[in-house]
Amino acid sequence: MKIVVGSMNPVKIDAVKEIIKDYDFLAGAEVVGAPVSSEVLHQPLSLEETIRGAKNRARNSFADCDYGVGLESGIIQVPHTKTGYMDTTACAIFDGQEFAVGLSCCFEYPIKMTKMVLERNIEIDDAAYELGIANDNHIGETEGMIGWLTKGRMTRKDYTKQALKTALIQLENRELYNF
Repeated sequence: MKIVVGSMNPVKIDAVKEIIKDYDFLAGAEVVGAPVSSEVLHQPLSLEETIRGAKNRARNSFADCDYGVGLESGIIQVPHTKTGYMDTTACAIFDGQEFAVGLSCCFEYPIKMTKMVLERNIEIDDAAYELGIANDNHIGETEGMIGWLTKGRMTRKDYTKQALKTALIQLENRELYNF
């Protein structure tokens, strides 16, 4: 069995490699990354765009494999929050015909960071770097902002695994989801 992750981000690829060990029907699968386009903004700004980006990554990575996996993080509008937005990660798993979709939990970025992203249309990584939170603009390829904000209690890999687990519900229970 082969699974292609629609990204070259090591956090995303490693999350898939680690999570499949918990699923008998995926255990032992070969997992590789592929540099594909999400076909959405680099920093998605809605739930619809975040899920569409994940689905596009999954579909665009589906070649010579059993499953294409797309993972996309984006900020979505959430009422009654300080900024009006929270981050979530969407996972889409494509088997060549159908998609299974899942989401991670959500968390809110600092007010200045969210404002920079919305006003200047920049990525979270770039905002974190400009604000001096990260030493480079690739925090999303290591602990992620969630790792920094939680002081390591939850990393981007943990967060990504949540989205994978919720998408895998549909594959593990195919009879309930008409696959």
